[in-house]
Amino acid sequence: MHDTVRTQIPERLDRLPWCRFHWLVVLALGVTWILDGLEVTFKGAVSGVLQLPETMGFSPVEIGLLGSGYLAGAVAGALVFGRLTDRYGRKRLFFVTLAVYLAGVGLSAFSWDFWSFLAFRFVTGCGIGGEYAAINSAIDELIPARHRGRVGLMINGSFWLGAALGSGATVLLLDPARFAPDLGWRLGFGIGAALGLTVLFFRRFLPESPRWLLTHGRAEEAERIVAGIERGLGRVLPPPTGPAIAFRPRSGFGLAHVAHVMLARYRSRSALCVMLMMSQAFLYNAIFFTYALVLTRFYGVPAGETGLYLLPFAIGNFLGPVVLGHWFDTVGRRPMIALTYGTSAALLAITGWLFHEGLLTAGGQTALWSVIFFFASAAASSAYLTASEVFPLEIRALAIAIFFAVGTGTGGVLAPWLFGALIGTGSRGALFAGYLVGAGLMLLAVGAVLAYGVRAERKPLEEVAPPLTSAH
Repeated sequence: MHDTVRTQIPERLDRLPWCRFHWLVVLALGVTWILDGLEVTFKGAVSGVLQLPETMGFSPVEIGLLGSGYLAGAVAGALVFGRLTDRYGRKRLFFVTLAVYLAGVGLSAFSWDFWSFLAFRFVTGCGIGGEYAAINSAIDELIPARHRGRVGLMINGSFWLGAALGSGATVLLLDPARFAPDLGWRLGFGIGAALGLTVLFFRRFLPESPRWLLTHGRAEEAERIVAGIERGLGRVLPPPTGPAIAFRPRSGFGLAHVAHVMLARYRSRSALCVMLMMSQAFLYNAIFFTYALVLTRFYGVPAGETGLYLLPFAIGNFLGPVVLGHWFDTVGRRPMIALTYGTSAALLAITGWLFHEGLLTAGGQTALWSVIFFFASAAASSAYLTASEVFPLEIRALAIAIFFAVGTGTGGVLAPWLFGALIGTGSRGALFAGYLVGAGLMLLAVGAVLAYGVRAERKPLEEVAPPLTSAH
């Protein structure tokens, strides 16, 4: 137990004008999602190639299981590294989770059968699950409150910038005229791992979260970091005007106390986060991990060309948070989350019916997917934003991890396997039923946000959820 600390550091962080430091945060944290988008998209695009006898000869169900294995790893990694992030700090875990992620990606290039590929995808997922907890915690704690929503959405949405790059890479790497079928896909994973090493360079310049330092009795270090950011502005800011916040730091909280906070004090917020995470995870992973199978099975698209169809899909996903992110900070969280989830549900049901009736071409299917996920991408990013900002600082990373794990474990891990099996039947009706399930879950999320949504826009984190170590 430490002595009580009175500080205005949270207000000083929130009053900062947008500056070079904030661009560093966006670059160092956003690049990871770009690389992850590139790697995961490449995996989705090679699904058709991996079914060829001259490569790995996987079945549609095995392709779906690879997606589920990646997501199962993400669940495990989120829970383990989320807890460690709250205990040992955001910055330290940045490097651990990234190392695990890059190891999984690199090893995937050397897979020799289904089980080795599944194991390496699990390791990759472990790393990215830990990244979700550490990165979203740091975004909230380092970005000023007035920009927090749009920056959080844009950084999470940058995954799809990588997806666009990944879809373009498949055109080159999966072209049998350039590379043998069993070589091109391996090169893609290897290149992704090599590029990921550059992220380590940028992260060296990111400081620890001053807010986290305050709760762990390291007020002097927090002061040095914030003072350094202020000096880098090149001008003197007026003194903060708000009251000082009092902290009584401690090293951590037991799981029983964490459970009480989440299930008793913030029960409605927990229910909201579970519903938001589960519904978006089901929708995303059902479509994204099997889109290549739909194109090859129902539209006759050659396996090596599926990446071309992902490009507009990825662009739509990237533009959604970029275009809509501003409104999450101005119009507000509740109306925008309800709008994006509800619109996604309606468009998915309509698209599923058109698919069932045979009224779509491969291009038409892709165009409608792109429109759906323009809204769904912003919705999914808002789920992570909600989970990260509506719980106290001391359990923020663990809260993100728990809701990611619950949502992904129930909605995400099931979806790739289920949709792989539905596609394997060759029945448009069966797949349409799956799409309706996804739309229904998104509508349930709309009801949850209307009932339990939190007005967190432009508010300090300490006002949205008072720290557990605050001294009253």
